[in-house]
Amino acid sequence: MTSATFDIGRFPILKTWPQVDGGKYPVKAFASEVIEFGATATREGHDQLGVDLLLTTPLGEVIRKNMKPGSMGSDSWLIKHQLDQVGVWNYQISAYDDRFGTWLHDSEIKLEAGVDSELMLLEGSKLLREISKSSGKADQKTFGVIAKLFADKSLEPLARFQKALELGLADLARQNPIYHLETMSPKLDILCERLAAGSASWYEFFPRSEGAKKTGAGTWTSGNFKTAKLSLQRVSDMGFEVLYLPPIHPIGKTHRKGPNNSLSAGENDPGSPWAIGSQDGGHDAIHPDLGTEKDFKGFVTAANKLGIEVAMDLALQASPDHPWVTEHPNWFKQLADGTIAFAENPPKKYQDIYPIYFDEDPEGIRAEVLEILKKWIGLGVKIFRVDNPHTKPVNFWQKLIAEVQDFDPNVIFLAEAFTRPAMMSALGKVGFQQSYTYFTWRNSKSELGDYLKELSQVSADYFRPNLWVNTPDILTSYLQFGGHPAFKIRATIAATAGASWGMYAGYELYESVARPGAEEAIDNEKFEIKFRDFEGAAARDTSLAPRISLLNQIRSQNPALRQLRNLILHDSEDPEVLVYSKSLEAEFNQGAPNTIIVVVNTDPRSVRETMALIDLEKLNLPANFLVEDLITGKQFQWGSRNFVRLDAFDEPAHILKVIE
Repeated sequence: MTSATFDIGRFPILKTWPQVDGGKYPVKAFASEVIEFGATATREGHDQLGVDLLLTTPLGEVIRKNMKPGSMGSDSWLIKHQLDQVGVWNYQISAYDDRFGTWLHDSEIKLEAGVDSELMLLEGSKLLREISKSSGKADQKTFGVIAKLFADKSLEPLARFQKALELGLADLARQNPIYHLETMSPKLDILCERLAAGSASWYEFFPRSEGAKKTGAGTWTSGNFKTAKLSLQRVSDMGFEVLYLPPIHPIGKTHRKGPNNSLSAGENDPGSPWAIGSQDGGHDAIHPDLGTEKDFKGFVTAANKLGIEVAMDLALQASPDHPWVTEHPNWFKQLADGTIAFAENPPKKYQDIYPIYFDEDPEGIRAEVLEILKKWIGLGVKIFRVDNPHTKPVNFWQKLIAEVQDFDPNVIFLAEAFTRPAMMSALGKVGFQQSYTYFTWRNSKSELGDYLKELSQVSADYFRPNLWVNTPDILTSYLQFGGHPAFKIRATIAATAGASWGMYAGYELYESVARPGAEEAIDNEKFEIKFRDFEGAAARDTSLAPRISLLNQIRSQNPALRQLRNLILHDSEDPEVLVYSKSLEAEFNQGAPNTIIVVVNTDPRSVRETMALIDLEKLNLPANFLVEDLITGKQFQWGSRNFVRLDAFDEPAHILKVIE
C-alpha cells in the first residue's frame, strides 16, 4: 500500500514559486512589478526535460514562456515576467519530454565523435516531419529543405548537421514545440493591484496645523481644508504621491488629553484626532473646525490635480462621546464595575479612547464600517491608513477588505501594525496592500542588510513594506542623537531600498527633540496644533526638503527603484558602509537596462573610507563600467572593488547609476 495521496505525473514538479502557504492565499503583485517564477522539476535518465511557464492574464489570455535552467544540478527552472494588467492572474508550470532538445544534445556529441552519425540524422528527419505537421507553411518549407539536406550523402554527416543549424534549425524547432507526455502543476493565483498599492512615496500632515494662526498665549485658530490646500504645493514640490491625513473627524471632550499626552486638557486644547466622536458626529463626519464636506472634496480635487492622492486614517475606536457609545453599547467591553474599558498598551493608557469590542456584533460593526468607507470613497479617497489593525480580529479585516474590493478594487489599505511578525504576516495575507515595518529601528549595516533582504526576498509574496522614517509616535534614538546626517541617511535608504517609503511633516526640519523618557517628539502634534516655519528654513538653507525632492526625483526617473523584489546586497570592507543595488532588465524598461547602486555610511557621526565590493555577475556587468552619482552629478569608473569616502557631515551616500 502506497502512502502517496496524489498522482505525481509523468515528470515530477516538486515545487513552484511564487506561492503563499501552498496557494491558500494569492500571491501579491502590483502593476509593472517584475516577478521571478520558478520550479523544481526533474525526470529520470539523461533525456532533456522541457519546462514552461503558463500565465493566464485577468482577461483570459494565456502566455507561454520557456523557462531556463537554474544553477547546475539543482533541477530548478526560472523565468521573469512583468505583470501589466490589474486583476487576478494565475500560473501553472508545464514539464514535458523535450524530444528535440534530447536529439539536438545527443547529435552534437555523437556527430562530433562519429558515432551513429547516419542514424542520428535519420532520427532527426523523422522528428522534423512530426514537428512540421503542426507548423505553418513557411516553416514546413524550411523543414523540408533541412530534411533533404539530412539525406544528402554527398556531404559528411557533421557538415549536414552544422549547415542545418546555420539554417536556423534550433530556433525553428523551438518555435514549433511538441509537448510530449506533458505534466501540469496546480494553478496558483496572483493578485495584481494598481501601482500605488506597491510603490509610492507618502507624506503625512495634520490639516489643523496647516495655516493655523496663533491668537494669544496658548490659543490658536485651527487650520482647515482651505488653508491646508495651500500646503499641497509644498508636498508636490518634494515629489510625494500620497498625502496621509490623521483622523479628520470630531474629537471628544470627555477625558480629552492635553499637551504631551497629559491627563488635564485646557479649554483651548484641541485633543487627539484619534479620540474620535462627539455631539458633532463620528467616523462619517468632519470636525467643524476643518470645514465642510464640500471643502474636503475641494481639497482632494486640488491634491489630485498636483498628482497627489489623499489617504485617510481609519481608526476603529471611539471617544466616550462618540454616538456609537449610546447607540451600540455592545460594541464596547463592559468591565465588572459597569464602566467601559479604555484603550491600553501597558503601561500606556488612553483615557480618551474606547476600543471596539468585536465579538458581540461583528456583522453589525463590519456593515457600519463598510458604509463609512463607501462614503469617503465617494468623496474621492481610495487609500486608507488603518490604525492598529493588529488589535482587531484578522477575519474582520479579511471580510471587510474583500467587501471593499468588490465595491471598488482600486482601494488600498496600509496597516499601521508595529507588532509581532506572525500578525504582520497574517494581515498581509488576508488583504492589506501595505504595512509599516520595523525599518524605523534597523540602523546598522548588519541590521539593515538582514531586514532589507527579508523584505525583498523572503516575505515579498504577501507582505508589502512601506519604509517610514518617522511618525508622530516614533522619533528613534538614531534621529534624536544623530544630528542632521542621521535624517539624510535614513531618507536616502528608505527612498531607494524600498518600493514605498514615507515621512511625517517636520522630518525635513530635522525635528529631533523627544519627550523625556519617550521615543516620540516633545510637544507632540497629536495633542496640539503646531506651527512650522518651512519657508524660513528653506530661506536659511536649513531644510532637508531639497534632498527629499531629489530622492523622489531619482525614484521617478529610475524604475528599478520602484520595484520591491530586485534588491541585491553587496558588501564593503567597513562594518558600517551598506551597499546594495536595484536593477531592471532592458526587456522590462522599454529596451534600456536600469541599474542603481547605493553606497551609504550608516554611522551619522563618522567619516568612512573603504572599498565597496560589487558582485558583477549578479548585475551582469563587465569588469569595468561607468557610473554617475545622481546626488552630485560626478562620474566614476567602477568595477568589482571601488574606493569610497563617505563623510556623514557632508555627503553620507552615493546613488550611482550605471550608464555604460
